[in-house]
Amino acid sequence: MLLRAISLALLLTSSSALAEDMKAPLNAKDLKWGPAPNVFPKGAQMAIVSGDPFKDGPYVVRLKTPKGYRVPAHNHPTTENLTVLAGNFHIGMGDKFDEKKGMELTTGAYAEAPAKMNHYAWTPSSRFMDKGRSQSPMSIRRTIRARSRIKVLAAA
Repeated sequence: MLLRAISLALLLTSSSALAEDMKAPLNAKDLKWGPAPNVFPKGAQMAIVSGDPFKDGPYVVRLKTPKGYRVPAHNHPTTENLTVLAGNFHIGMGDKFDEKKGMELTTGAYAEAPAKMNHYAWTPSSRFMDKGRSQSPMSIRRTIRARSRIKVLAAA
């Protein structure tokens, strides 16, 4: 009987500690949007839902992009998980941006890019919003081809 009472007491105190650590639920209207960090091409907006994408640990962000937004070929040091919340999104795998080799993802779709897998993305015809989940710190490594293209554009 004493063992049951101790077990129950531990269960109750640990569950209240977990509840205190839980982040408050958040409605979409309460997200704080701002310009996406400079690891993204200009024009995107980002909101941090949970965690800190620039410190070690898991995080969740939301990203909004305008029509015609393009992300050159790149990769991440950790696996990237993406869920399309609204609009459409195209993703392709490889070292070179090629719309013919991409795939359209629509609202509700999910994609996962393993760590260090080169991929690229674009939103051709409509605004897009996604939920990204990954492990920090957030990092985008452009492929050599994309880096040289960025240098050419910067020099023009």
